[in-house]
Amino acid sequence: MAVSRLAALALLVAATPALACEMPDDGSAPLRRLTNRVKLLPQTEAWQKSLPEGTTAHYVLRVDSPQKIRGRCYWPVEVRAGGELWKRFLVTADGSRVLQR
Repeated sequence: MAVSRLAALALLVAATPALACEMPDDGSAPLRRLTNRVKLLPQTEAWQKSLPEGTTAHYVLRVDSPQKIRGRCYWPVEVRAGGELWKRFLVTADGSRVLQR
């Protein structure tokens, strides 16, 4: 009986919204901050300059698939051109940390 109570408690704790990654609700500013953080990386700027003339780079923020890494929430930002994925980055909501994936 004690094991089932412990399992139920573990499920409740795992399901709490406090553990979920939530985007701060202050308009579209966080969304722009995340994509701009990636867009302004030196390697991304160099890649964008190397694209053939007329090719547009696209920055896709995946708000549907945040990841929690070492206690921090990261949102994937995909960098694409010509329909092809170049790189995927993970960015914290405040833009202070960027990981390349």
